[in-house]
Amino acid sequence: MRKVSRLILLDPGERILLLHGHEVDDPSHDWWFTPGGGLEGTETREQAALRELAEETGITDVQLGPVLWRRQCSFPFAGQRWDQDEWYFLARTTETEVTARALTDLERRSMAGARWWSCEELSGTHETVYPTRLAGLLRRLLDEGPPAEPEDLDTEIV
Repeated sequence: MRKVSRLILLDPGERILLLHGHEVDDPSHDWWFTPGGGLEGTETREQAALRELAEETGITDVQLGPVLWRRQCSFPFAGQRWDQDEWYFLARTTETEVTARALTDLERRSMAGARWWSCEELSGTHETVYPTRLAGLLRRLLDEGPPAEPEDLDTEIV
């Protein structure tokens, strides 16, 4: 099980940053997802979240908040199955310009950009977004604030 840290990164307008990815050999098979990735070496979950964010977006001025949600997922990508234990951290930034700085070869071949989404835009989209309940989770976060304890989300198997 791959340990992964992800960020629910909000700008001052309460928009969330999502990355646009696609299957390596089929750009029409695409989806949106939160920044983040796997832990390396002896990194903590927090260290991995901030490193991945800097690599994928160039954003480094971040206030890292609590863990909001945890989920396990399994999905096919780039010819293999990925089984992940993901933690989602709340984070805030005033930086809104996104420039990928240190993508892996796989990321370069499978990422098509980034976009800031309002909660309303996310709720109204017909595009694929992971985790699949993100729009409702974001709405609740904005309305009620972070949960007192991290919430375990449903396991997603694609």
